[in-house]
Amino acid sequence: MNFNPLADNPLRSRGDVCKAVLATFAPLRGSVSPGGARVRLASSAARFDDAAAELEGFARPLWGLAPFAAGGGHFDGWDRIRAGLANGSDPDHPEFWGWSREKDQRLVEMAAIGFALALVPELVWDPLPARARTNLADWLAVINEVETVDNNWRFFRVIVNLGLKRVGAQWRPDKVQDACERLDRFYLGDGWYHDGERRQLDYYIAFAFHFYGLIYARLAAADDPARAALYRERAMLFAGDFRHWFGPDGAAIPFGRSQTYRFAQGAFWGALAFADLEAVPWGEAKGLYLRHLRWWSRRPIADRDGVLTIGYGYANLLMSEEYNSPQSPYWAMKTFLPLALPATHPFWQADEAPSEPPPRSVQPHPGMILLRDATHAVMLASGQSARHTRQGAAKYAKFAYSSRFGFSVESDWGGVDRGCYDSMLAVAYADDPDQYRVREAVETAAIEGDWLYARWRPWSDVVVETWLIAVELPWLLRVHRLRTPRAVLTKEGGFAIDRTGDADDRAFLSLAGAPEARACVAAGSVGIRDLAGGREAALARPLPNTNLMVPRTIMPMLLGRHQAGEHLLATAVFATDQAAIADELWDRPPALPAGPWSS
Repeated sequence: MNFNPLADNPLRSRGDVCKAVLATFAPLRGSVSPGGARVRLASSAARFDDAAAELEGFARPLWGLAPFAAGGGHFDGWDRIRAGLANGSDPDHPEFWGWSREKDQRLVEMAAIGFALALVPELVWDPLPARARTNLADWLAVINEVETVDNNWRFFRVIVNLGLKRVGAQWRPDKVQDACERLDRFYLGDGWYHDGERRQLDYYIAFAFHFYGLIYARLAAADDPARAALYRERAMLFAGDFRHWFGPDGAAIPFGRSQTYRFAQGAFWGALAFADLEAVPWGEAKGLYLRHLRWWSRRPIADRDGVLTIGYGYANLLMSEEYNSPQSPYWAMKTFLPLALPATHPFWQADEAPSEPPPRSVQPHPGMILLRDATHAVMLASGQSARHTRQGAAKYAKFAYSSRFGFSVESDWGGVDRGCYDSMLAVAYADDPDQYRVREAVETAAIEGDWLYARWRPWSDVVVETWLIAVELPWLLRVHRLRTPRAVLTKEGGFAIDRTGDADDRAFLSLAGAPEARACVAAGSVGIRDLAGGREAALARPLPNTNLMVPRTIMPMLLGRHQAGEHLLATAVFATDQAAIADELWDRPPALPAGPWSS
């Protein structure tokens, strides 16, 4: 049974999305504290204190409820929310959220409250008693006095001040200006930012930088027309690249951190509409937006009460970040931003249209080549490192990511079935076969034509040069030049595929000609071929709950043993969910082209 609150919703119209925002919020009602200021949904913890985590549960739904109300929607819980605002910001109340310190999680949640003040002050500010208004303004104003994290968090100060200004409270235009200027330093060009000093280019560019920038572009256009125009221009550029991150069925390619925010991945398309920016035709933007919501409506992403769980395609703490509390997934409510627009807006009036970008997109800023076919989208990735992120190698440094097959995170080391090496090359010393290392950081990276290059070290004395070669899906090509001073073992994986339920007896291993392995299940077919010879094929059954999409998978692999010296490994990877024609596609592998790997 699917307890997803979106499960029975066709998600074809504005009215359907209005029902979706209410249905998404409804399971939280029973977990609201007596004073209305806190929401606690489960017993797991994040790195910050419980008061901040419970503030998340209170504040994050406002990203959806405030636009819904601004667009004329009726929500019967505003009395409870106003009580929460009054009590949570009252230092003398038992449910006080606490004063924010430097780089405090409370600063994140302030943005949702500031946004609500800016959008619907008549619901969240005007009815408050004078003392409650003073308390709330004082509590929010702390964001102008303490340091935020030096990345997308700078936008929180901007949004809070927009809210304070709208309600006539004291605000700091100088702090807004400073924050915007600092954010400009993260801009790379062509619509792309990096999130702080670390070179991370992931969904935060869409659902943070551009999302907040487009809110500013609408709400501050009269007072700051130049910056509003700048944010609109950057979002216009970004949209052309970002549409490649979504498959034809609406699924986004999971990549990077914070995947538990789920349909926040598609919030950018609604934010374009909110800012009245036709970066792609309105019908295409609406299609990207609604197909994405529909894809999520079919996933088991909620518990039996309908509460969104930590996880991606299902409940899964293994892939979570240290900052994910049980309330964190409700950042997904950002996706409901276009409900602020009337039904007459062109975004809602447009007929839903497919998004049909070219089948290949080279994106130098994030270090990617994006590919797509009739059913899914694939990202070849090289050049981002994230050792500081939990499961960072899996989230940023795999060779490929798929909107259909997702990726897997590590749960244990050693053994063919224990390491989750889908779309990875893992290397171990032959005399220590239980310690495998994968690409985590990149020393050098480049894009040229149809291939990505990276030089990396699984071990300090082992050097690997990897070329990821874009060909026509369902095939991908890889070449590795491995240099090692002593004998090593390697494991190289293709994509992992769903075997939930019964797939063991339907998966098969094929060893004809060059070593190859292919798993065929109801979900499609994935495979791998050794193009250079010398490695053995195998099918691995990774430990459960390691893949983001499904809890049990099977994965084709190549296993090698290499003596000291230089070795060239060439690999063809196969993945399709078109089971009816999988055999035909498997019989048409691409030839390895000539390139720098040939020398």
